[in-house]
Amino acid sequence: MWWCVFGTDPEASRLIFVASISERVTQLSASLSVGDSGVRGERRSNLPSLTGMRFFAALLVFFIHSLQPIGPVDPTGPLNPFADKGIASGMLKLFGPAGYLGVSFFFLLSGFVITWSARPGERVRAFWRRRLVKIFPNHIVMWALAMFFFAGAYTPMFTWLTNLFLVNSYVPKFDVQMSVNAPAWSLCSELLFYLLFPALIRPIRRIPVNRLWLWAGVLVACVGAVTLVTTYLIPDTPKNPYIPISPTQMWFNYTFPPMRLFEFVLGMVLARIVMAGRWPRIGVAPVLVLLGVGYWIAMEVQAPFNISLVMLVPFSVAICAAASADVRGARSFLTSRPMIWLGEISFGFYLCQGVVLFYGRPAILGTGTFSTPVAVLVMIGMFCATLLSGWLLHSCVEMPAMRLWSRSKADRKPADRAATRVAADAAVPAQAVAVEHSPVAEHSPVG
Repeated sequence: MWWCVFGTDPEASRLIFVASISERVTQLSASLSVGDSGVRGERRSNLPSLTGMRFFAALLVFFIHSLQPIGPVDPTGPLNPFADKGIASGMLKLFGPAGYLGVSFFFLLSGFVITWSARPGERVRAFWRRRLVKIFPNHIVMWALAMFFFAGAYTPMFTWLTNLFLVNSYVPKFDVQMSVNAPAWSLCSELLFYLLFPALIRPIRRIPVNRLWLWAGVLVACVGAVTLVTTYLIPDTPKNPYIPISPTQMWFNYTFPPMRLFEFVLGMVLARIVMAGRWPRIGVAPVLVLLGVGYWIAMEVQAPFNISLVMLVPFSVAICAAASADVRGARSFLTSRPMIWLGEISFGFYLCQGVVLFYGRPAILGTGTFSTPVAVLVMIGMFCATLLSGWLLHSCVEMPAMRLWSRSKADRKPADRAATRVAADAAVPAQAVAVEHSPVAEHSPVG
C-alpha cells in the first residue's frame, strides 16, 4: 500500500489510494453486516461514563486553541489573552500537548464505542448513512459560517472543496489540512474509520479471546512505529511557527488519516476485551494517577512522542475502566446529568472552536492581551461562547438531522411497528416485554 503514498507522482498516488479504498468498501457493502457477531439479539449496557469523558477531551482541545501564541485567522497577534509573559508561556506549556492528546482520545474512544454499539444484522449502507448524517450536517454548517466570515476571502477553490468533502487531510500541505474550519481536519480520519469499519469488524471479532491482549499490544507498537518513522525518516524541515515539528512530519504523524487508523482499531480491540469480561477491575485513584503521570510525561517529551504515544496506554485504561464500571452499574460524577449533557454537545463544542475562537475572539476583542484577572474573564467568556455555540449546533442541526435523515423510510417502518407493539403491550409487566433498542447513544466521540 505504501508505494501509493510515496510514489514518484504524489497526486496520482493519493488518487489511486483513495480510489482503491472506495472500490473495496463498495464491494463489501453488498455482503457485510456491521453488527454480525454471531450472537443475535445481543444486548449491551449503556456507557454513560464514556459520554461524560468526551467533554474533557474536547476541553483539552479548547485550551490549546484558546492559548495560541499566534492567531490562525488574524496572525497580527495572539489568541492567548494573558499579558503576563510568564503566565502566558506557563499556560502554553501546561496545555501544549492537550489538543493533540484530546484528538487521540477521540479516535480511541470512537473505535471503542462504535464496536460496542454495533447493531446485530445492521446492513452496511444503514451504518454508513447514520455515520455520515452524524458528521456532515454539523460540518457543512460550520464550513459555511467559516467561508462567510473569513475563509472565503482567501481560500482557493481546490482547498475549500477538499475541506468541504473531508479529504483535505490527505494533502501534505499544512494550509490545506487546516483550511476553512480548522478543527474539521479530524473528521477526515473519522470518515475513513466509518468507511472501513464494516471491513474491520469481522477480523476483529474473529480474534480469539486469549489473544486480544496481544493484539492490543501490537497496535500500541504500531503507533510507536509511526512515531519513530516520523522522527527519524520524515524530513524535519522546514519549520512552521504554528506547530512543534515540520509540516511534513505533522502531516504523516497527526493529520494523515491512515496513520490514525491504529488508534481507532485499538479502541475496537479494547471494546472486545471489555465485552469478553477480560478487563481487570481498576479503581478510580490508580486511573487518575496513571493519567496524571502520562500527561506529565507528555509535557516533558518532545513531539511527535507527545502527540499520541505517551498517553495511549493511560487513555486505554481510563476508557476500559469506565466502561467496566458502567457494565457493573456503578454511578459516578461522569454519569451525572450535567456531564452527560456536556458529553452530548461535545462534538458541537469541538467543531465550533475554529469560528468562535480563531475568528470571534480577534473580531470582538482584537488581538491585544490583558491583565491576569481580565484575561481569566476573557477565557471564561470564550469558553461560554463556545459552549453556547456547541449547544446550538447540537440542538438545531445535529439532532434534527439525525431524526430526519439517519434512517431510510424502509428502516423506519420496522421501528414504527415495534413502537406500536410496545404501546399495545404497555399493561404487560416489564419482564414480559423485550424491546429491541440501541445499547449505546448514537454519539461517536468526534463525529
